[in-house]
Amino acid sequence: MYKILIVEDDPIIASAVAKHLASWGLQTSSIQDFQHVTSEFAAFDPQLVLMDLSLPFYNGFHWCEEIRRISKVPIIFISSASDNMNIVMAMNRGGDDFIAKPFDLNVLTAKIQATLRRTYDFGTPANLMEHHGAVLNLSDGTITYQGQKSELTKNEFKILQALLESRGKAVRRDDLMTRLWETDSYVDENTLTVNINRLRKKLEGIGLFDFILTKKGIGYMVSA
Repeated sequence: MYKILIVEDDPIIASAVAKHLASWGLQTSSIQDFQHVTSEFAAFDPQLVLMDLSLPFYNGFHWCEEIRRISKVPIIFISSASDNMNIVMAMNRGGDDFIAKPFDLNVLTAKIQATLRRTYDFGTPANLMEHHGAVLNLSDGTITYQGQKSELTKNEFKILQALLESRGKAVRRDDLMTRLWETDSYVDENTLTVNINRLRKKLEGIGLFDFILTKKGIGYMVSA
């Protein structure tokens, strides 16, 4: 089932759109915290975003650019401010389409379905994992935090993915070694320590300090 994120501050419009899309078998979620749109985006991990232009705190252009830093998911703008300048700006900021308000719900649904077909018929959507504003992209092995991105090595990616999958509890060193090298034998434990330290330095390089904690005698975990 495709997931659609609705970034719309008018609850009546958001509710009507969500109800209509649900009738077509689409799963929806509406933004609740308009100061932290990207965090809710990453947590929901949608395949398409409906983006209003006029929003509290920051406008739709801003959030479109922020989402583009971590994902190529299609973004359709929906706005009554449908003059040519806004349409051009929406496309330049990373938007894929622009639908003027008021719109017919059936037309909106048809455009959404067409965009989903074009985007995903020949590929799979990106998968994201989010924790405290940090976003791990499972498709390209990158970590993004507050607009900064770092590319991870294969081992760094596997470590971080394992820790995020077990957030809230520690992952044993033996389990991490098995995850990385598919064996817990004939591997020097210092090799894991070196990989952890390199990952920590990369995370610190984008502003994520103390993101990975050492649990003495057990292993490692992400910060609570």
